Amino acid sequence: MNTRIDMKTRADVKTIDAERLARAEDFMRRNARLIDRHRFAFHFRGGPATAITTALRPYENPDGGYGHGIEPDLRGEASQPVPAQHALEFLHEAGAGGDPAVGRICDYLTSITRPDGGVPFVLPTVRAAPSAPWWQTPDDPPGHIVPTGTLAGQLHRIGADHPWLGPATDFCWAWVEQATEVPPYEIYAILAFLDHVPDRERAEAAFERVREPMLATIDFDPGAEGDAHLPLDYASAPDGFGRRLFDDDLIEAHLDALVEAQRDDGGWTVGFLIWTPKTEPEWRGFVTVERLRTLLAYGRLSA
Repeated sequence: MNTRIDMKTRADVKTIDAERLARAEDFMRRNARLIDRHRFAFHFRGGPATAITTALRPYENPDGGYGHGIEPDLRGEASQPVPAQHALEFLHEAGAGGDPAVGRICDYLTSITRPDGGVPFVLPTVRAAPSAPWWQTPDDPPGHIVPTGTLAGQLHRIGADHPWLGPATDFCWAWVEQATEVPPYEIYAILAFLDHVPDRERAEAAFERVREPMLATIDFDPGAEGDAHLPLDYASAPDGFGRRLFDDDLIEAHLDALVEAQRDDGGWTVGFLIWTPKTEPEWRGFVTVERLRTLLAYGRLSA
């Protein structure tokens, strides 16, 4: 297992100081969605967790799922699987794993689950509203590890007890243990599942088996541009299987690059396609909080 380098031993360490954090705050005020502004305030300004859960409510639908642009590239009102993933993440951030919304999400997932226990990447209702061009699906979409793995991992993390979780866990095990190639977005889902599934011995064995296929699809160059998938995308904190994919020197280089990637306006940006103007500030607000959380987790905030 890799060992963290003590930041205090490096005189040249790059950090986000108070002035740079203030610029990020100004960026959030000018550009970000309300829920991401509350997330920033909670993590970096002592804001209340309840502000996050309150801001989450308008995205919820009567079926227990989520829509209304909580996933910026899905602009429709209808519930979709990936927005449920975002909702669970925000609830966890706010320490609200026991919120009744979690049970409603599980009920929603049960209603869209395929016979093999997996939920589809996206449902055909995506066609009824604007969305990014990669949100495509057949009329009868199969279950997929994206986002089933992330959803199952998130629910295991908060100790959820719902009938949906058992078959979904079996689906994820079958997917992971049969995988020979692991595309970038599947890595996120697999790591989320393996990090939190209760059977730790089986998780260790599965991780060792998919380690090399995962590494084959990751961009190691800190200066990579475009839709690159970089080490810190998978190792956003010093714990978890994602961190074990990379050595200390590589992580340090990418942390330096992440500090330097802050734009003059105070925010960070994304490398993937911005297909309609509204999504750029929404994604940038979301990713700015995520980048700062990563830097905080690795001791790179000196504010």
